[in-house]
Amino acid sequence: MMGVNFTRAMLLSALLVLSACWGGDKTGPEDIHWDRESCELCKMLISDARFAAEVRGGAKNKITKFDDIGCAVNWLNEQDWAGDPATEIWVADVTSTRTNMIWLNARDAHYVKAELTPMNYGYGAVSDPKQGIDFAQMTAKILTDTPNHICKVPLNNN
Repeated sequence: MMGVNFTRAMLLSALLVLSACWGGDKTGPEDIHWDRESCELCKMLISDARFAAEVRGGAKNKITKFDDIGCAVNWLNEQDWAGDPATEIWVADVTSTRTNMIWLNARDAHYVKAELTPMNYGYGAVSDPKQGIDFAQMTAKILTDTPNHICKVPLNNN
């Protein structure tokens, strides 16, 4: 009888560990595996720490990674849960390096023009509110600029 209880306890422990791995309760950005993970929208490898972005949200609170805040904005704009206040959007500070990532809440960050970003949207994030434009202004500019996305990939496979 002792063996059955021990086995049940071990199975319950394993299920708890596995459920933590499936994500529902996670928050915040995750590490990026440089030059191995690709941007969800444009499929380019994520290589430049200064412009990386991540979105966490949806039914499974899944993290999605991007090489440029412009890709994140375009991708998120097509999600039905984009306006959910629980959706987290993270962007790298333009001073970030692969070994020293500085993540900013994208909604609180300010955006300065950058000469060249991975997908040429041209915005880098800073924390200083005296610089650049705010998140709403940057988002509006990205969504209204033409062409909106230089290598737009259809999000559905029709």
